[in-house]
Amino acid sequence: MSEQQNQGARRRDAFANAKLYVCVTARKERGDLREFLHAAYEGGVDIIQLRDKKLEAAAEIEAIEVLADVAREHGKLFAVNDRADVAMLTGADVFHVGQGDLTTPQARQLLGNDVIIGRSCLSREQVDGAIADEGLDYFCTGPVWETPTKPGRAAVGLELPKYAAEHAGDKPFFAIGGIDAERLPSVLETGASRIVVVRAVTDATDPQAAARELRRFL
Repeated sequence: MSEQQNQGARRRDAFANAKLYVCVTARKERGDLREFLHAAYEGGVDIIQLRDKKLEAAAEIEAIEVLADVAREHGKLFAVNDRADVAMLTGADVFHVGQGDLTTPQARQLLGNDVIIGRSCLSREQVDGAIADEGLDYFCTGPVWETPTKPGRAAVGLELPKYAAEHAGDKPFFAIGGIDAERLPSVLETGASRIVVVRAVTDATDPQAAARELRRFL
């Protein structure tokens, strides 16, 4: 088996057990990105995605290189959002796109078959499309609740993750949007078993403890 195939197998093995996925900005205002990343992974986060729309490509790559370094140190996965060129340059484990971004075949053409690819879904039709997309590794359903990280986007409620749980079969999916420790039990009641969070960990005074609490439910 080649080194690249080994890397792909490692990623897929890690992803198979991934339950807690966190999105974070570069935390420029706090200047504590590296410290936050260590704390989050130590608390049980499986995947961290750097998502910061305010950054130019050079600054985004610089921040993702920090993320990649910390992820490797912990043996965990890291994700890039939207930019396939940035994902390729930083050796991302996971690449995530929205409905209006690259198609799965386009992303595969650029990134190959060893990168985990996911897509956001906002409706039953989009969930059906993600389930049918053989090249897609996972999808997200949300926002379950309205969230300032997705301004102007209406909440889909608990019905969409419930629909996904009933129809996804073996394809993994994550519920996302406004989820915290208080709301998590109602999310799990839908049949969802994986979540993406932002503020529940990124705004926490103790990110490690916040991640550990979420992980306890999962």
